[in-house]
Amino acid sequence: MIAIIVFLSVLFSCNTTPKQTPELKESMARGAVVYENFCMNCHMPNGEGIPKAFPPLAKADYLMKKRQESIKAVKYGLSGEITVNGVVYNSSMAALGLSDNEVADVMNYVLNSWGNDDGKIVTPSEVSKIEP
Repeated sequence: MIAIIVFLSVLFSCNTTPKQTPELKESMARGAVVYENFCMNCHMPNGEGIPKAFPPLAKADYLMKKRQESIKAVKYGLSGEITVNGVVYNSSMAALGLSDNEVADVMNYVLNSWGNDDGKIVTPSEVSKIEP
């Protein structure tokens, strides 16, 4: 009986979500500042976006399925149609003039906030390889 209780305690205390490393947490903290300064006006404080105008970042399937395209959008801007959570958006996002470090940080913040749980850190090196 004790063995079963111990087993169930371990089973239910295990988190299948990847743990955020100290490096990821630090990047996310810097990314939160970048988000507040450059992204929040359109995508809102909690990443919910503005219906029919700016797509949500919270629980956004686009971010999880299209990592490279998402990085490219932050680095170089985006125009044209994209589909996020089954809704088509056709607006423009200007290039923000962010450094590769800032792009990586804000991507780490967005990819691991508001119900997004990527767990795989975006590095400045990864960002530098993204071409227009």
